[in-house]
Amino acid sequence: MTQPSVLFVCLGNICRSPAAEAVVRSLAPHWTLDSAGTGRWHIGEPPYTPMQDAARKRGIDMSDLRARQFTRADFGRFDLILCMDSDNLETVLDMQPKGDTTEVRLFADGPVPDPYYSRDFEGCLNIIQQAAETLVSGR
Repeated sequence: MTQPSVLFVCLGNICRSPAAEAVVRSLAPHWTLDSAGTGRWHIGEPPYTPMQDAARKRGIDMSDLRARQFTRADFGRFDLILCMDSDNLETVLDMQPKGDTTEVRLFADGPVPDPYYSRDFEGCLNIIQQAAETLVSGR
């Protein structure tokens, strides 16, 4: 995969998807990356502080990111849309315009559990790190 444009999608865009964006950015700084949420509760907010703290311990800075809502226009802006769980995948696929060929799939081999509810920020980052390494290496 050469310099793709990738969008990461979760529910609120304050934990999983901005963390995925920041981790991939650290591995592939030349890629075009963004993140969004299917919900609109946190538009304009920075990533959730406990997620930022956990990422910072790994040398990942995500403080510059701000939450936004996923829109149909994103299909025209990105080569690949990666969702954090099957609920978000279903929401994104339901919004995909007929005939659009943008690849939409799960980011990891299974769901990335939402640490906003589980409080397992380290476990979430472990899954994100592994999926990010796989994505960047093209495996």
